[in-house]
Amino acid sequence: MEVIAAEKERLLTRRQFLGISGLSVVGLAFYAGEIARHELDIVKRTIVIPGLPESFKGFRIVQISDIHFKEFTEASFLKLVLHEVNGLKPDLVALTGDFVSYGPIARYRSIGWAYECGELLTRIECPLRYAVLGNHDCIVSEAAAGDALTCHGIPLLENAAIPLEREGKRIWLAGVTDALESHIRPDFNRAIPKTAIRDDERVILLAHEPDILPTVAKYDVDLMLSGHTHGGQVRIPFLPPVQLPPLGKEYIEGHFQVGRTQLYVNRGIGTTGLPFRFNCPPEITVITLG
Repeated sequence: MEVIAAEKERLLTRRQFLGISGLSVVGLAFYAGEIARHELDIVKRTIVIPGLPESFKGFRIVQISDIHFKEFTEASFLKLVLHEVNGLKPDLVALTGDFVSYGPIARYRSIGWAYECGELLTRIECPLRYAVLGNHDCIVSEAAAGDALTCHGIPLLENAAIPLEREGKRIWLAGVTDALESHIRPDFNRAIPKTAIRDDERVILLAHEPDILPTVAKYDVDLMLSGHTHGGQVRIPFLPPVQLPPLGKEYIEGHFQVGRTQLYVNRGIGTTGLPFRFNCPPEITVITLG
């Protein structure tokens, strides 16, 4: 009888362990999918650019990236993000690609979502707002994703640059096409104005994939803003990121420098694969130039 009782106790202990383990997995999935995925982190950085005109010191850039609208970022969450962006009173809003996703959902639905996303982005109150496309946008439809932005008042910088002027001084905001999926390859000779090189003017570049940094550094760009990696999206303590995309394996999140060129990699707003984030919250970046 004692043996039977001991065996029953062991079975009960095993069942309890399995039950607790199952509840832990469910709880972790709920936390990663419903809580951590919406724990918005506003990251504030001052980036000093040597030679920056005095009139641009204190210039505030707010960066958002990798929205992945509807798969899986909800409209309500994007509205919250944009409310926070407006509250930061930026001088410039930089949007660094992947507005929609290419995944299990039919492509035509993602095209429709691109236009919905573009309409929501009209809530950005800052008049200076510029974008580049990401690899997912280009796979879904480069033309449609671009049109969804431009028809809602958000210009694309596709191997192009625009001057930003303050008190008679000028810096340049440039952008390149997506390095992975665009049918037009990034062209830094077109994107970086010859006058910027001639007059030694500062250049800020928007480029979706961060791992092109060594190439960008050859052109003496001062600051590059990227997304693409989601910061790893799921970061288990003491382990490397579970999955990183091509051209997003070297510079995963945060601030880097190669030569003269500084890089900031934003963790993005949305998710791909599964609607989970863990130890890697969605990010709005506030960069103050110094």
